[in-house]
Amino acid sequence: MSQQVFVNLPSSDLERSKAFYTALGATINENFTDENAACIVFSDEIYFMVLTRQYLQTFTTKEVIDPATHAQTSIAFTRDSREDVDSTMSAGLAAGGSEPREPQDYGFMYSRDLEDPDGNILGFLYMAPEAAAKGPEAYLAENS
Repeated sequence: MSQQVFVNLPSSDLERSKAFYTALGATINENFTDENAACIVFSDEIYFMVLTRQYLQTFTTKEVIDPATHAQTSIAFTRDSREDVDSTMSAGLAAGGSEPREPQDYGFMYSRDLEDPDGNILGFLYMAPEAAAKGPEAYLAENS
């Protein structure tokens, strides 16, 4: 059995969250979606459980932060090219997301951040395969 990743995120509006994430290309698993939670499927291995803040609070004794004002995590997804990063961002911005900072271009890696409508931070990045294999310093030394 392959390993799967489930990320739990707070939402103040499940319907808005479902529309946002499906605009990014995810699907909804209706078997695990109700008035408290939505199962967002990115792949056979990666899932977001977008939960109402009240429901997420039942999973912890810690305070559930408001992602509009506090950062707890930043979740990054790779893309196959810089153009794929930009097209994902365009879809996310059109679906109600926001871009909290300028794109980051390190030569070997290009990344952009997208906040969902609740303020949860998603990163989308492309890294040159050679940089991933050799490390950024070796890649930059060879390609300067």
